Amino acid sequence: MGMLKEFKDFAMKGNLVDMAVAFVMGAAFGKIVSAFINGMVMPIVGVLTTGIDFKDLKIVLSEAQLDAAGKVIKPEAALMYGDFITVFIDFVIVAFVMFLVVKAMIKAKKKQEEVPAAPPAPTKEQELLSEIRDLLKK
Repeated sequence: MGMLKEFKDFAMKGNLVDMAVAFVMGAAFGKIVSAFINGMVMPIVGVLTTGIDFKDLKIVLSEAQLDAAGKVIKPEAALMYGDFITVFIDFVIVAFVMFLVVKAMIKAKKKQEEVPAAPPAPTKEQELLSEIRDLLKK
């Protein structure tokens, strides 16, 4: 039972829960970026590059072998560099957005550190001593 309680305490710590939420949000953000790249950016790039579909870009190492009926006996071996280009663009966009987020967080943290803390209010004893001092001055 002790180990189960220790695990529960560990799993419920704020940092671990925050990290799990960040991981899920990051995965969802990655899907959004992939959908944006595949659905909006790459078609525009394809039109600008005279209709080339990047998903079809490949270097064929060996052609597919077919039998007499047209059934594939051995599939083609190809380097699919078009998919790599698309994934690379995904990565660059995600990395840039993460850079902006971290930069904004660092800037906000610096501003928070620069704001001087208000001096603590005097304690009751300090107030009484100040009053006694003022009375003695008179």
